[in-house]
Amino acid sequence: MIKSGEKMDVSTTFGIWSLLPPIIAIGLALWTRQVFLALGVGIWFGYFILAGGHPLVGTLATINSFVTVLTDPDNARLVIFSVVIGPLIALVQRSGGVEGFVDHILKYLLRVSKKHEDKGNRKIVETFALMTGLALFIETNISLFTVGTLYRPVFDELKIPREKLAYITDSTSAPSNILMPFNAWGAFILGLLATAGIDKSQTLEVLVKSIAYNFYPILTFLLIFVVIWSGKDVGDMKKAEDRARTTGKVLRDGAVPMMDDSVSMLEAVEGVPQRAINMVIPIVAMVVLMPTFLIYTGWQEAVTVAATEVGKSSVDQISGLALTWSALQKGSGSSAVLYAVTFAIFVAMILYRIQGIMKITEMVDLSVKAMAGMVNVAILAVLAFSLNAMCNDLGTGLFVAEVFDGTIPAAFIPALIFVIAAFIGFSTGTSWGTFSIMIAVAVPLAGKVDDVNLYMSIAAALGGGVFGDHCSPTSDTTIIASMATANDHIDHVRTQIPYALIAGMGTVIMYLVLGLLGV
Repeated sequence: MIKSGEKMDVSTTFGIWSLLPPIIAIGLALWTRQVFLALGVGIWFGYFILAGGHPLVGTLATINSFVTVLTDPDNARLVIFSVVIGPLIALVQRSGGVEGFVDHILKYLLRVSKKHEDKGNRKIVETFALMTGLALFIETNISLFTVGTLYRPVFDELKIPREKLAYITDSTSAPSNILMPFNAWGAFILGLLATAGIDKSQTLEVLVKSIAYNFYPILTFLLIFVVIWSGKDVGDMKKAEDRARTTGKVLRDGAVPMMDDSVSMLEAVEGVPQRAINMVIPIVAMVVLMPTFLIYTGWQEAVTVAATEVGKSSVDQISGLALTWSALQKGSGSSAVLYAVTFAIFVAMILYRIQGIMKITEMVDLSVKAMAGMVNVAILAVLAFSLNAMCNDLGTGLFVAEVFDGTIPAAFIPALIFVIAAFIGFSTGTSWGTFSIMIAVAVPLAGKVDDVNLYMSIAAALGGGVFGDHCSPTSDTTIIASMATANDHIDHVRTQIPYALIAGMGTVIMYLVLGLLGV
């Protein structure tokens, strides 16, 4: 990791060639709407470059890369999680819990609106989805799956296009996580700040102060409110809204939902009472278990660190709250999500068996079928991981950062950091990978150039990574948002980009204005 005052060495990168694979993958995905083909071609081209132009070696390296990425435990857990989430969704739907929840929402809408089809219903439901996404700031995947699963049937009932649900779901997950330091994202960023040269005792203070300058997620939230309550849409989203309003179709003709119909279109068991509690209890269990397992997976390391810093004899004197907070920061996010979903499935099975809704054998058979319906998602996750690993080998992110790391007027540095981070996030499809690169650039750059606001520079690096992540079809959060809402992935990307660009341009303008004012 680069330290303050050091300059990155790009001799190990492939220069301008390192930009071609992600550009090819993203361009093909947006043009052909065939994301599997696009990712495959982009990955192959990258390993073709790494192999020195040898097609056979590049092809073999491409095949091997799909195996290699799964040797990373975090990657393997996310792939398994992508498959295991299917049974939870299927069981909740089959139990009648989803229909019960939808019924409660619709009854509420009837109480607060004069007409069942009034536009006010749409605004209220969309606002509920938005607020749910903001509240679940503990982890992006939990936010994505909870909002997508809970509100998809309600949106369908009101003929709101899946594209709109995917936009709200995606645009409230990462932004809410990046603005709250008390989660896995915050812990990761605190570690990056420490390795970039900021004193460990000051990293939390620096991160908290940077939140006020993180304009992209803030503007994203404000824009969603404006879109919901004004009813004004742009680009392909406007076309999607027109289609849903005139034809009642929540998906365009020819769309390929990320989630198989066997998972997304299940009906409740015949004759079973439709109780919202059959959905609420498993989902709440999943949400509550997430921080619980974060603490569990990080507890031993927290105790070890405490023993090293204060001495083994003094560990017992440290408050349980302090150790819990430390464990929450050090816990494994990928493990916690996987454990939480698995236990939520067990909770659902026990709950439904007690009520006599389904037998154990029926639930097991349903779970196996549901997992089969998630295979496309697992494959897509492997492809995305492989592309990210290949970009890292090519030095794509480091090359982009180095190109712009020169003599720059102080007023333009935060805006430029945001643009570079956005491009890296878009190219690589990973916000955390972008943070790793750009924090190592932003902190030293702010230290080397006089009159540069350190907090604004850090915020620009973080916000730019989230912006690029929102626009990239290879981003894991974008992919999961499409899956959770059972939406066509490229349709989601195409409809979300205009809104991300509006918030992104507003962010750049604010950084330029504040920079010129000398803030």
